[in-house]
Amino acid sequence: MTPPTPPPLSRVRWTSAVLLAALGAGTVRAGRRLRAIPVLPAAPPVSAGVPGAAGWRLLTARGVEPDAGTFLAACAYADREGLRVLDLLPADLPAERALGLLRLVDPARYRRDRLGEGRGAGFAVLVAAEVLARAGVDPGGPGADPAELLALTRRLKEYAAGATGLAIAPALSCGPAAGSAGRAAELRAQGLPPGALAAAQLSGLALLAAVALRQGRWGAAAAGLYWLQPYLALGGPGSPLRPADLGRATAARPVRSLGAALRTAVAAEGTRADGTTGSSGHSGHSGPAAAAYRADLARGTGRFFEPRRPDCPWCGAGPLAVRVRMPDQLQGKPGRFTLEQCGACGHVFQNPRLTPQGLEFYYRDFYDGRGGEGAGTVFGRLGAAYRGRAEMLLPYADPASWLDVGTGHGHFCNAARDVWPRTRFDGLDMGDGVCEAERRGWVETGYQGQFPEFASKLAGRYEVVSMYHYLEHTRDPLAELDAAATALAPGGYLAIELPDPESRMARLLGPAWLPWFQPQHQHLIPAANLREALADRGFTVLAEEHGPAHQGNDFFGAVALTATRLAPDPDRPWGPPPTGRARALAGAVRVAAVPCFAAAVVLDALRTAAARRTDGGNAYRMLARKDAS
Repeated sequence: MTPPTPPPLSRVRWTSAVLLAALGAGTVRAGRRLRAIPVLPAAPPVSAGVPGAAGWRLLTARGVEPDAGTFLAACAYADREGLRVLDLLPADLPAERALGLLRLVDPARYRRDRLGEGRGAGFAVLVAAEVLARAGVDPGGPGADPAELLALTRRLKEYAAGATGLAIAPALSCGPAAGSAGRAAELRAQGLPPGALAAAQLSGLALLAAVALRQGRWGAAAAGLYWLQPYLALGGPGSPLRPADLGRATAARPVRSLGAALRTAVAAEGTRADGTTGSSGHSGHSGPAAAAYRADLARGTGRFFEPRRPDCPWCGAGPLAVRVRMPDQLQGKPGRFTLEQCGACGHVFQNPRLTPQGLEFYYRDFYDGRGGEGAGTVFGRLGAAYRGRAEMLLPYADPASWLDVGTGHGHFCNAARDVWPRTRFDGLDMGDGVCEAERRGWVETGYQGQFPEFASKLAGRYEVVSMYHYLEHTRDPLAELDAAATALAPGGYLAIELPDPESRMARLLGPAWLPWFQPQHQHLIPAANLREALADRGFTVLAEEHGPAHQGNDFFGAVALTATRLAPDPDRPWGPPPTGRARALAGAVRVAAVPCFAAAVVLDALRTAAARRTDGGNAYRMLARKDAS
């Protein structure tokens, strides 16, 4: 008897197969993460006392009423584990909220990830009183919206970077607070874009419906797995959660998901991430910030530029040639900027250079204010780069003191503590972020001001000075190197990372190459020039890395810059009042950019792999030792 012929590969519904694999992996991951969340043990007897209980505050959402035993058990657990912030998950946490949290948080890594954003359920959080004080948080009276608690947990983790955890409280119930806050508000409180996530959810539901209708058993299996996912991930014997709505959430999941996505999309359109409303016409063009921009622009942008110089600021020679011209592609503020290159030494610099007034204008609302949250999110995702920078010093020293110049909010110092736990990290920067870094404990001491102005006060005090993507922002990088030589003790180390103007991608992408970063980058220094300048100041270069310093954002950055140039944010307070046409164009460009961003992610992954192998990325690191005199 002839065995049956197996079905040809053409009968395999690949879209459904991919969906099945993705949903299956997500379901297994959610179950694994759920079982990794610790469960609070039974509370100790009240007569035994709880060390440190008086130093804790338990903040809850409206309608959540924890018993004394839960509070005592949480205090005891936090004290034992060395935690300063502990988010408590009610045992009856709604199913979709639990799945959403498990998509965001890997409990096995959450505490160790010093840069990871604070996440929680939004119902109860135990906080050490000293953390509340450092964060400047007044919890006020009892009860808050879940969205408010989610935002608070996110903020508090910044003040307890390595001491924030999650735990399930078996005796805690969500109460009526479970449905009191809108999903859009909760997503926004967690720093997530509700509009984009709603669009993604609607697209996913449409895709599942299409494969279920058109791809037979494979499509039905994919849709069925999505339908049953809440029960498969959260139900079953031994689950530490008992969602009160698990049956309803599973049985009606497609309908409930569609309704939630539509409500989120409507709410996201009505209110924007910065708190301003969208289509109603009340945008970022009202208020004191917009008035200040209008006053600045009424005086013209000419005063923001110095006269063009005829020679190279690095070597004093020439001739000079235009390397690239571009508008402000970062924020879409008025002005055009030119980078010229020295024919003698290859130095690339902004010419004409911005005045101090110009720098203030073009930096405003980028790292703080309107753009502060976005910048913080980007810096918080550079953990691997920060670790690579810190590890570069491992073969050479075990420093006791480290000054990070251009530290911003201290993200590098916070991450570097995993590599150098006994090192004292101080930070210096022009912005207010360095003061916030000190309050968070990410740096021991924060110096606010210009490095050359502090150099004599800090003379010989540090074993390491680092300048990571800092020199290119300065008006006089040679003066900054002089300041570093002064602040370092003899035998100390200077670590520098810079964009590489000799990168091939700079020529391939032209004005869309992200490291040009106009108008903020004033100098782009070839590696040979930096080596020579360090030697002139008594340094010996010990190591130089190009591939490991590569930042995998060439193509993604090019798409982002192009999209911003084609359709700037219509609500930017320095732009003209938005029209319906401008909003429609911005929306169309965002939609059209989605597949471009997806392709850019793939290209950047390939580009990063090639850069690691060829040691030819878009940036370089250099480590030098100050010679003993």
